[in-house]
Amino acid sequence: MIDVCLLGTGGMMPLPYRYLTSLMLRFNGKEILVDCGEGTQVALRKKGWSPKPIDVILFTHFHADHISGLPGMLLTMGNAERTEPVLMVGPKGLSRVVNSLRVIAPELPFEIRFLELTEREQTFDLPGEKDFHIHAFRVSHNVPCYGYAFSLDRAGRFDAARAQAAAIPLKMWSRLQKGETIEAEDGIIYTPDMVLGPPRKGLKLVYTTDTRPCESIVKYAAGADLMICEGMYGEPDKDEKAREHKHMTFTEAARLAKKAAPAELWLTHYSPSLNRPEDYVGTARSIFPDTWAAKDGRSTTLVFSEEEDK
Repeated sequence: MIDVCLLGTGGMMPLPYRYLTSLMLRFNGKEILVDCGEGTQVALRKKGWSPKPIDVILFTHFHADHISGLPGMLLTMGNAERTEPVLMVGPKGLSRVVNSLRVIAPELPFEIRFLELTEREQTFDLPGEKDFHIHAFRVSHNVPCYGYAFSLDRAGRFDAARAQAAAIPLKMWSRLQKGETIEAEDGIIYTPDMVLGPPRKGLKLVYTTDTRPCESIVKYAAGADLMICEGMYGEPDKDEKAREHKHMTFTEAARLAKKAAPAELWLTHYSPSLNRPEDYVGTARSIFPDTWAAKDGRSTTLVFSEEEDK
């Protein structure tokens, strides 16, 4: 399962009732932070989650409302006695931007490793987790900007009858079920495909902000369990402003969701002028019914389908 918390839903500037955009995922004792705007630490504290297990920090782009909270977050992680390396991922120039911000956070007890995105689409794994994949894809903003999709594979169902028929020792069953390949003392090699059925439906989440509608979002959000997408403007007279500043309206996000058919759409990254996003969600719902104007702290836990267990 994957725990999801939309820590902040604001764009441009923090407000007393809305922190800047940030997302946190938890999986198997690890945490992934996507963007780190001003107020992210406070939002994380409100949620009751610790910054110490943050193994990966992803940046969509380098506008201040998405990265200005980083120096303080790094210092807090250091004060929490984190010593394991932290992987940072973002557009080209990431190391230069982060190291500039670190002028006020120069000494940390952990190493920072950088992965700068240079292709329109790149995929890598959550460190230490071969079944959890992170997909970065370019979107359409006025600076280089990426969306992120997260997918968790699920192995096929264990078939005890096949294991018995192949005379596989019982002590190996559990390891094979976990995906290990085993070489026995007599030299025989046992592989997971000898005891597992075809892969089952896994989990998928996509997150994208600061962009015009584009097909890359539809591609990566197709069939997702959750789509989190910017809705900078909800008011009906903001279409031209959205195009000018390369952002999206609620209805544009809903049209993308209609094409991609995720289970749910959460809107985020609201303009400071949008005081009550929920007042404008009706039109978006007429396009894609499972649309929600998310508020700070909105959370869920994605779990494997029970249908796949049968």
